[in-house]
Amino acid sequence: MKSLIDFFEDSVKSYPDNALIWEKEKDSFQSYTYKQVKNEVHLFANGLLALNLQKSDRVALLSEGRRLWLVSELAILHIGAINVPLSTKLEADNDLIFRLNHSEAETIIVSKNQLDKVRTVKSQLRYLKQIIILDSTEELQENEYSISKFYDLAKAHQSQHPEKLDSFIKEVTPQTHANICYTSGTTADPKGIILSHRNYTANVEQAFSYINIPQNYKTLVVLPWDHAFAHTASLYSFMHKGASIASVQIGRNQHETLKNFVTNMQEIKPEILMSVPALAKNFKKNIEKAIEGKGPAASKLFTSALNFAYWYNGDGQNAGKGLKKLTYPIYAFYKSLLFSKIKERFGGNLQYFIGGGALLDIELQRFFYAIGIPMYQGYGLSEASPIISANTPKYHKLGSSGKVVNQLEIKICDSDGNEVPIGEKGEIVIKGENVMQGYWRNEEATTETIRDNWLYTGDLGYLDKSNYLYVLGRFKSLLIGADGEKYSPEGIEEAVIDHCSLIDQFILHNNQNPFTSGLIVPNKEKIKQHLKSTKPSIDSDETIVEILNQIQAEIDHIKAENKESFNFPARWLPSTLVVLKESFTEQNKLLNSTMKVVRPKVEEYFSNEIEYLYTPQAKSFISETNINNLRTFLKDE
Repeated sequence: MKSLIDFFEDSVKSYPDNALIWEKEKDSFQSYTYKQVKNEVHLFANGLLALNLQKSDRVALLSEGRRLWLVSELAILHIGAINVPLSTKLEADNDLIFRLNHSEAETIIVSKNQLDKVRTVKSQLRYLKQIIILDSTEELQENEYSISKFYDLAKAHQSQHPEKLDSFIKEVTPQTHANICYTSGTTADPKGIILSHRNYTANVEQAFSYINIPQNYKTLVVLPWDHAFAHTASLYSFMHKGASIASVQIGRNQHETLKNFVTNMQEIKPEILMSVPALAKNFKKNIEKAIEGKGPAASKLFTSALNFAYWYNGDGQNAGKGLKKLTYPIYAFYKSLLFSKIKERFGGNLQYFIGGGALLDIELQRFFYAIGIPMYQGYGLSEASPIISANTPKYHKLGSSGKVVNQLEIKICDSDGNEVPIGEKGEIVIKGENVMQGYWRNEEATTETIRDNWLYTGDLGYLDKSNYLYVLGRFKSLLIGADGEKYSPEGIEEAVIDHCSLIDQFILHNNQNPFTSGLIVPNKEKIKQHLKSTKPSIDSDETIVEILNQIQAEIDHIKAENKESFNFPARWLPSTLVVLKESFTEQNKLLNSTMKVVRPKVEEYFSNEIEYLYTPQAKSFISETNINNLRTFLKDE
C-alpha cells in the first residue's frame, strides 16, 4: 500500500525530466519537470512548517487550477496535514463560511482572484490564523503572506532545519487523512468527505483496470481541480504514469478562462480530456453552430454523416463489425471530409474524452463517438475517491457507465438492503479501499452511508452479465404517487430534454399527488432559431402561443412514442406542465457546483408554480400563466 507521497516520489525517480505541469502565465506555455516540481513542493512544505503547521491540521485551498495548486496540495500532504480543497464557484457567503468553520481550517491558501472572498468573510472565520496568497500583491493585511514573502520564510526554514521535513514525511502512512472534500450542497449543510492517501492511491490503481496512459500523453484540465473526478483522473492518474498535466490559462473571470481553454487546446494539443455533461453539451452546441454557419448544404451533409456513423458504430463494442465492414470506405470518406476537421478544433491529437460527473446521455455518447473522439462515460462519487466504473477504448458500451473497476466489490440492493439478481434495478452499493473514511464530524451521516464497510451510494442502477454498470439516476430522489408507489424521474427528464428541442431544463414533480406534473425551462436560443424566418414580435400573444403549441407537440410526441421507444410507465409521464420564468443556475442555487439540479431547492423555489400545477387552470397548457411566464422568460433571460 502506498501513500500519495510514495506515488509522487516514485514518479520523480522514474521520470525526473518528464514534464509534470504545463502552465501559461504570459505568452506561451512553460513546462516544469517532475524534479523541478518536487523541489518546489519541498520548499513550500518548509514554508508551512515555518508557520508552525502540524500533522492533521486542516489547510483550505481556494484557487483556480494551476501549478501552485498541485504544489500546495502535495506540500500539505508531505507534512501530514489535511487539504480542504474548495470550489472557486463558492461565493463570499454562508457556503464558504460553513466549510471553513466546519473543517476548523486555521490556514487558507488562496489565489489573488479569490482573496477578496476570504477577506470579506474573515471576521466570521472562528479558527483562521493565517492566509497564504499564491501571487504577488501590493497590500497585505495582518497575518497575510504573499508568495514571495512566504518563500522567503520557507528558504530560511529549509536552511536552518534541513532534516525537519523528512521527519514529518516519515510519519505519513497510507491511512493518513489527505483531503476533506465537501459535497456540493444538495442539502442544507454540505458534508465533508474524508479521503485518506490510500483512498486516492487505490482508486488511481483501479482507474487503470482497463486503460493505460503513455508517459508522452498530455491532458488540459478544464474541470475545477477541487472536483473529485478531475483530482483523481487528471492530476494523480497522469502523475502516476509520468505523463503531463496542463492548466488552463487563468482569465480575469470564469468566462475569460473558458475562452482561453479553446486557445490552449490548440497550443497543448492534448491526447485526453476529462469532461462532464455540461461541458460535453457545450462542445456539441459549438460544433453544431459552426456547421450551421457554413450553410444548409454543409448542415445536410453533416446530418447524413452523423446518421451513418451512428449506424456504423452501434453500441461501440460492435462498431464496424459483421457486414458493416464492407461500408468502411463510406465512414472513412466522412471522417476525412468532416470529422477530422472537427478534431482539429480540439488540437488535432485528441484520442478520446473521459466523461464523469452526472450521467452523460446516450445521444451525447453517440455524437462524440461518431466524430471520432469518443467520450467514454464513467461513474463514481466523491465518497469513492471517485471512480467506480468506466468505459475505455478496449471495453465500452454506449449507454452504459462502463465496466466496474478491479479490486472493487459491487452489489445492487433493493430498498430493504437485499441484493437483487443481475439485470434488476436497485441501489448501487460498493466496497473497496477507495471508499472514504467517513464524513468529517458527522457520525450520523457516516453510519447511514457506510454499513459493514459497504458504501450505499444512493444511486439507482443495474449490472449486466458482462459487469457493465448502468446508472439510472438517484435511488433516493424518487417520485411518490398518491398510492405510495415510487419511481425515479431521471429517465423521463433526460428523454424530454433530449427530444424536445425547445426545452432546455425539465424536472418532474410528484409528492403523493394524484398525478405527475412537469416544470419547463425553455431553450431561448432554439426558440429564437425557430422564430428566425418570420421574425415576429415576442410581445404578441400569437407568437407566444405558437411556441407553447410547439413545446406541447414535442411532449405529446414523446407520449405517443413511449411504448415503442422509451417504455416509461405512462402514469409517471406529466399530466400538467408549467413554464418557468427563469432557468436553474448556480446563481439562484438551483444547480450545485457540479451542475446537477438540486431538486429540493427547485421545489421550494417554485412552490407557487407547483401549487398551480394541481389547479383546474393547469389542465390546459395554453394558459394565461404559461403565456405570461414564457413572455417574461424570453425578455429577461
